[in-house]
Amino acid sequence: MRRTEEASRRLLRVALERTGLTTADLWLRAFALGATVAPEDLDAFLRGERALGPVEHDLVAHAINARLDEIHWRQRIPFTRPVREPHPEAGPLAAIVALLRGAYLAPPDAIPRVLDTAAEALGVRVVLYLVDYALLELVPFPGAHGADRTPLGLESTMPGRAFRMMSTQSAINDGQARMWVPVLDGLERLGVLDVLVDDVRDLHDPSLREQLRWTAHVVGHLVTGMGGHGDAVDAVRRSQPRTVAAELVWQLLPPPDVATDKVLVSARLEPSNAVGGDVFDIALSDHAAHLAIIDATGHDLGAGLVSATALAAYRNARREGHTLFEQADAIHRTILDQFGGSTFATGVVARLDLETGRLRYVAAGHPYPLVLRGGHVVKTLREGRRALFGLDTSHVSVGEESLEPGDTVVLYTDGITEARDRDGAAFGLRGLVDFLEREAEIDTALPEVVRRLCRSILRRQDEVLQDDCTVLLARWTPHAS
Repeated sequence: MRRTEEASRRLLRVALERTGLTTADLWLRAFALGATVAPEDLDAFLRGERALGPVEHDLVAHAINARLDEIHWRQRIPFTRPVREPHPEAGPLAAIVALLRGAYLAPPDAIPRVLDTAAEALGVRVVLYLVDYALLELVPFPGAHGADRTPLGLESTMPGRAFRMMSTQSAINDGQARMWVPVLDGLERLGVLDVLVDDVRDLHDPSLREQLRWTAHVVGHLVTGMGGHGDAVDAVRRSQPRTVAAELVWQLLPPPDVATDKVLVSARLEPSNAVGGDVFDIALSDHAAHLAIIDATGHDLGAGLVSATALAAYRNARREGHTLFEQADAIHRTILDQFGGSTFATGVVARLDLETGRLRYVAAGHPYPLVLRGGHVVKTLREGRRALFGLDTSHVSVGEESLEPGDTVVLYTDGITEARDRDGAAFGLRGLVDFLEREAEIDTALPEVVRRLCRSILRRQDEVLQDDCTVLLARWTPHAS
């Protein structure tokens, strides 16, 4: 013990010289950490004239080590007992720490650089791809690797499959072993990681795959969290020019794919770059899922302003704790007061009790919700109804429906059912039902159902929509693990 104490004392004296701290500086830093040693006792310890108790010694060591961290000196003063390593240099924890530390006070432009550091800790090289807003391509957001890469399609590529299926895919291309790992923020799919490994055996290493999934999830959180602090993430994902109306709408929307252990919700609106009057809203808690879809008349910036007003009124009433009836009335009154009866909106507002499956809803001049159960659309919900928002009415009813576990509620705008092909044939309610039942039969993941439905509507109209189309699917999963 005496020898260890003397070695620690020598290292402390070297560290003081290295850091430029005086004994008084060190005492002040240790005091700030909770040390109670007197300044003269600390000075006597450094001269070898007295000892320090273990607690005081470790607080002094912590104080000087913190200063050594600031100047990036590798030598550390030993503690009197074994302590956890604060800064792992390799492995999964080191990768996560690198992401969290690197993201602190960093702009979104720095995400690839932060990711490169994390990848080094795992012994791999990584290129981040983000999905464009149109959900057509994976666009590279390269750091130290992959600067000359081009976008990759979603439909017929291995990375596209990883994105669509939300599962890791592996391949060997031109001698390079790689894994494509989906980047998720909860249920929302944001892109994929192209992970390059030097040993082909790593493709089948279950521990590495698990570590990469953790890393990809943290990257997903960082992309979402940091993306709002600047334009770098948006610049990668924006593959087409966007109208002012669409810009307004996009800033209003919640994340399109969200989930808890009791409910999954996925939504989508098109055209993503030129949407005008459609919006949706999703708000989840431990006990309830609040859902809304609104379609303002018109397809221009004016329609976007009406939708923005309606959405603000709905959120305000909901957050103030008002009933579903009052939420619908707040939307109506706000549109009427603000626009003086010159414009209107259709919509559905709903609340799903996640404990009982009780769904309450109001459809205001809007297509009625559907219920998908056991792979089939079994009901059209027609009970809850009122006139359009912005149009006075003498009758409003709140509908109720008891869902069964696994049921999916389908909300949609008429831009879905009224989409016409080259021959003028409408997609129709029958087309929507058939599509949902086909996807249910092959157990397609909810976000992918929504993406495929919107792609089908776009292709039907040669990529040029005559009306905005929006869909929202909410699946009650009370027994999810």
